[in-house]
Amino acid sequence: MRTLLGLAAAAAALFATPASAVARLTFEAPGVQNSTQTLAIVGVERFDIRQRGRDRTFATDFGTGGLIRAVYRDVRIDGPNVYGSAGGVGNHAVTFQSDGGYELVFTHAPRQGLSYFGYWLSALDWNNRLSFYNGDTLIETITPASIRADLRNCPTSAWCGNPTPAFQGRVRHEMFAFVNVFMPEGTTFDRIRFFQAGGGGYESDNHTVGFVNMPSVPEPASWALLITGFGLVGFAARRRSTAGASA
Repeated sequence: MRTLLGLAAAAAALFATPASAVARLTFEAPGVQNSTQTLAIVGVERFDIRQRGRDRTFATDFGTGGLIRAVYRDVRIDGPNVYGSAGGVGNHAVTFQSDGGYELVFTHAPRQGLSYFGYWLSALDWNNRLSFYNGDTLIETITPASIRADLRNCPTSAWCGNPTPAFQGRVRHEMFAFVNVFMPEGTTFDRIRFFQAGGGGYESDNHTVGFVNMPSVPEPASWALLITGFGLVGFAARRRSTAGASA
């Protein structure tokens, strides 16, 4: 019985939702401004076709043909400058403390849910904040400290300074990096909030969304066969034990 209970507990633990989420961050090489991650479904919002200005609200499918759909609410869209726009061209998203931040609310996602978000983070400062939610539940907030713990501080970090041709090497005191955010296994998000906790701006571009393939959960019939198998193994073990005792 102890063997069966242990196996059942181990099986349940495989599919349990973590009690607290701790997102895993990775970074593309210095100067790389797009995701190179392998994802099951992936889409990108580049902002280049969006109208510039403050408090913009618009829908997007990230170029996925409707597989992933979302709405940006109250985002400011700016043209290229020394602080933002991948490649030094096109548009980028930005928010300032006076704007109150903006939200990316997902209205449709694959059944697996969304477990990955990547973005070109330019001119990182200490007031940038990025929060992930599932419903009203806050999952994780990414702070500059989380990023600088891995990339170090300027001017010693290889990610310091604008790498785009139009603004090469400028803003050497701030970091420019493509950040990959992976949710823990079993955790997904349906809303992201960008906000600025103090002075300065929070510029980003090439917002990339998707999910990482996870082992599929067995169908009910498969679970029944698995449990039956556990029972037969236990029964055989008891038979051997009894036969040994009789001998």
